[in-house]
Amino acid sequence: MNRRTFLKDVALGGAALGAGSRLFGAFPAGQAAGPDLAVIQGESPAAITRAAIETLGGMAKFVGRGSVVVIKPNIGWDRTPEMAACTNPDVVKALVEMSLEAGAKKVTVMDNTTNQAQRCYVRSGIQAAAKAAGADVPFINPRRIKKMAIGGAWLKDWDVIQDFVECDVLINVPIAKHHSLCRVTLGMKNWLGAIGDPRNQLHQKIDEASVDLAAFFKPKLVVLDAYRILTRNGPQGGRPSDTKLLKTVAAGRDAAAVEALGATMFDINPPDLPLLKLAVERKLGRIDLEKLNIEKRTV
Repeated sequence: MNRRTFLKDVALGGAALGAGSRLFGAFPAGQAAGPDLAVIQGESPAAITRAAIETLGGMAKFVGRGSVVVIKPNIGWDRTPEMAACTNPDVVKALVEMSLEAGAKKVTVMDNTTNQAQRCYVRSGIQAAAKAAGADVPFINPRRIKKMAIGGAWLKDWDVIQDFVECDVLINVPIAKHHSLCRVTLGMKNWLGAIGDPRNQLHQKIDEASVDLAAFFKPKLVVLDAYRILTRNGPQGGRPSDTKLLKTVAAGRDAAAVEALGATMFDINPPDLPLLKLAVERKLGRIDLEKLNIEKRTV
């Protein structure tokens, strides 16, 4: 089996992973046995999200009792879930529920949207779903934006929304989709929704900025929504024909590994993405998927 076939099988399911769960590679020295990535497929976005976190050891591995949790989905666009421009609301709802079940004191779901926030929050379905699960879902408060030292290789400082750095647990929940500037947008570029404007100035060096922001925020958990992905006309799409139904959620602690897994869903070899090359140089994680422990199953 060649590398490209292996990566495609990891992302989309197939003979390489079999019908049940299976692990690849040796466990890193000093770490308890368990997968680096969980890749779960199924009909229900909520069920596969729960299964992914349970595969990693359960939400209690990430959320302690009394924790303040902030969940960062992509709510950037005035689009319904069928357009695959924003994170699936059922994925977000499941993460809120699991965080509270693990003992979180407070869970907040928020994003600095591109289209008008009031429209994006409602039309994406995320506001209603997150509130129903028990989360606070505020709009961005301009008074809660403060210039901070990013300390990146390219991005030295920027206005940051304080909620994303003042929490105990930060969970990144992007959706996998095409992007006209950088081929795909996954977890690292999702951090542009955690900072202030003018974000369009970062587009000149979007890969460098995304990696710098990923190094700055350092989420405890990354959950990639690939239930329905946007395959063209990203980042906002606009037609159901721009999407593809994969019925998949991938999750892990290693932001670069989740990003690499997401790239394979678009038939992209991870090292071919400049962003992932930079991420490896910055030691943000691993992208050699064939050497990682990946558990894939269907629920």
